[in-house]
Parts: sequence; structure tokens; C-alpha cells
Amino acid sequence: MIKSKLKFKRNQDHLFQTDKKITKKVITGSIIATIIASTPFLYSLHEGVPQTKVWNTFLFTYDSNFWKDANYAMWVFTSKLIPLLLLFLWFFTCRHWWYHALLVPIAMYISQTFATYNSESEFMDEFQFIYLLPVMAIVIPSIYLIRARMFSKITEEDKTMQELEDEFKIGPPKNFMGRLKDYF
Repeated sequence: MIKSKLKFKRNQDHLFQTDKKITKKVITGSIIATIIASTPFLYSLHEGVPQTKVWNTFLFTYDSNFWKDANYAMWVFTSKLIPLLLLFLWFFTCRHWWYHALLVPIAMYISQTFATYNSESEFMDEFQFIYLLPVMAIVIPSIYLIRARMFSKITEEDKTMQELEDEFKIGPPKNFMGRLKDYF
């Protein structure tokens, strides 16, 4: 009788832990889905910015300098920021072996975003390749090495690509910092 009660209690504890994990996944997935679904709204936020050179709000004052129109500057900024946001979401939720390749477009959009507010930058996207070279010098060889390792395992063990991808997938992290540690 005591053994059956202990077994029943262990089963209840396991179900409770499973319910917590499922609830956390549903909440996290809902937040990510809401962010993705709201990107058209976020992109249109620039329409609320006045078409003047200086934009004054109760939080800050923005002087558009090079852009000569705060509305246009915010349009350029959102056209860089929204894809960057989506790339970050993809990077932090991707569980495939090639997710590091996303660092190259992320670095590109980050450099473009910083160049957006540089008033001396007349040719904003012209020299971004130079800034991406260090990122590409690390990411491309590491992806090639992972691919070569996968190929050698295929020839040795007769595994399918799906089985190898499953081996290289990263399991769900405990928290955001744990996920960052997995990447770097």
C-alpha cells in the first residue's frame, strides 16, 4: 500500500513538472508568435513620426541631420530594424546545425543600423562588406567544418542527413543566458 502511494505521488510530481514545461513552451511560443505577427504594425510605426527635420518628444529630441526628414529617417531605421529583429528570433530559436550562418546577415543589419544614424555617411551600404569580413572569416570555416564532420559520419555510419541534423541540434535551454552560453 505504501509503495503504491509513493509511486502515485512520483507520477503526480512527474506530471506536474511536465505541465510546467509545456506551459512555459506555450507562453514562450505565444510571445514569439505575437512578435512575428506584429511586425507589419511595428514597420508602420514610422508613419507616426512627423515630416520635420527635428522631432521632439517627451523622452528625447531627434535631429535628422543627413536625412532632412525625421519620418524618412525612421522609415530607413525600421527597414533595417525589423529584419534584424526577425533574424535574432530565428537565430535564438533555430535548432539546426547551420544556425551560425545567421550571424552574417545579423552583423550586416547591425552595421547598417549604426550607419543609418551616422550623418556623415553618404554611401550607407557601400563598405559594409569590410565590416563583415571578420564575422565571415569565423562563421564560414566553422560551418564548413561542421558540414565536413557530418559528411564523414554519413560515410562511416550510413546515417541519414535527418539523423545527423538531430545529433547536432541543441536541446532547449533552461534560460536565456544558458542559450547564449550554448552559442558562444
